[in-house]
Amino acid sequence: MASSLVLASASPFRRMLLENAGIRFQAQAAAIDERAIENQIEGSGSSPEEVALVLAEAKARHVGEAFPDDIVIGSDQTMSLGQRVYHKPRDMQEAGDHLMSLSGQTHQLNSAIVLTRGNDILWKHVSSARMTVRTLSADFISRHLERVGEKALSSVGAYQLEGEGIQLFEKIEGDYFTILGLPMLPLLAKLRELRVIDA
Repeated sequence: MASSLVLASASPFRRMLLENAGIRFQAQAAAIDERAIENQIEGSGSSPEEVALVLAEAKARHVGEAFPDDIVIGSDQTMSLGQRVYHKPRDMQEAGDHLMSLSGQTHQLNSAIVLTRGNDILWKHVSSARMTVRTLSADFISRHLERVGEKALSSVGAYQLEGEGIQLFEKIEGDYFTILGLPMLPLLAKLRELRVIDA
């Protein structure tokens, strides 16, 4: 094993996915201003998938400064409906607006991974999942948010698929790991290729 692995994320879900897979790594949150980076590339014609890649690379590069000899895993997820990119709702009113805009629509979760070592980008990847929300009434959304409470503010779509959020959906096309924000199968394949994990 030539390099140590560093996960540039504070996400408990991403940490759990790597731990469950038996991967040895350390985690270090990236102190970057994601909104500022998004604002810089807004209007550049970047797709939601490209935005996710830019943010994943920024995280990997930031954390990589402290770990120049290690392979750093930067990851980010964007949620899009057409060209609209969503952000975590600021309050319950905005959470309700998010859910109403998703009602009866198919949105996309775009999960990006960038691997870096020193100044080199070793690999970039984006996986997407398509999520179809059933038609929701304003009354149902209100009752749903009352039940789930502040948890709705912790995710970009104002839902947790692993909790009551599953009730919002009619159809899901895509990989479970992509939905959680770290496409594990392509990541593991690349780490084997780089001889970072046992092949």
